[in-house]
Amino acid sequence: MDLGIAGRWALVCAASKGLGRGCAAALVREGVNVVITARGADALNVTAAELRTLGAGEVKAIVGDIATPEGRAAALAAAPHIDILVNNAGGPPPGDFRDWDRAAWIAAIEANMLTPIELMKATVDGMAERGFGRVVNITSGAVKAPIDNLGLSNGARSGLTGFVAGLARQKRLAGANVTINNLLPGAFDTDRIRKTMEGAAAKTGQSMAEVLSKRTQAIPSQRLGAADEFGAVCAFLCSVHASYLTGQNILLDGGAYPGTF
Repeated sequence: MDLGIAGRWALVCAASKGLGRGCAAALVREGVNVVITARGADALNVTAAELRTLGAGEVKAIVGDIATPEGRAAALAAAPHIDILVNNAGGPPPGDFRDWDRAAWIAAIEANMLTPIELMKATVDGMAERGFGRVVNITSGAVKAPIDNLGLSNGARSGLTGFVAGLARQKRLAGANVTINNLLPGAFDTDRIRKTMEGAAAKTGQSMAEVLSKRTQAIPSQRLGAADEFGAVCAFLCSVHASYLTGQNILLDGGAYPGTF
């Protein structure tokens, strides 16, 4: 299927690895020009070189912290305009809310709620003027089914979800072919989940294989998700074929969420 987005400009945040990289790769394969960001220069530059081999789209790598005004300004300045925005940021650490001070809450909200809002503020009106725009916010399956030790993520990402529910339905955006959706990952094979499982293995005395088996047995698909398949769904949401889909929370979790709605 031709997604109809070749030649567009995209900004994909936190794209040096994991789900952000998967989204950037899928867009480059469609001929999209992509600006990728991350804080680590080495990993980002390696990813940029790999992405340049995948398709005709131009790839620009901008080193910086997207959660800072300087990082956002540099990323936005790297493209002539932004047609596609993929908001992404690493989740805050797990823990007990009794141990989190105000600074921990502010950091979580800054990265996982306010930064995506700032980037949408900087781009969606321009998208509307040009008659095309796609925003995909990578949030978390915890928005649908909160996880007790991920309170920082539950709170910050749920705040973003509520904000997007209103913004996506503004007629001056939706009526101008600008869609805003949230993509909610479940358990994907990324560095983050591997580190989490390593921690669980060390704490329980189990092997990594045992921890992984226990985790995948709880998923109807019986496996972890792959970043490339996550990216493919993201690319479809950015396509011309998804113009009637906006304000939605798309859960991609191998069937792990047990609810009907």
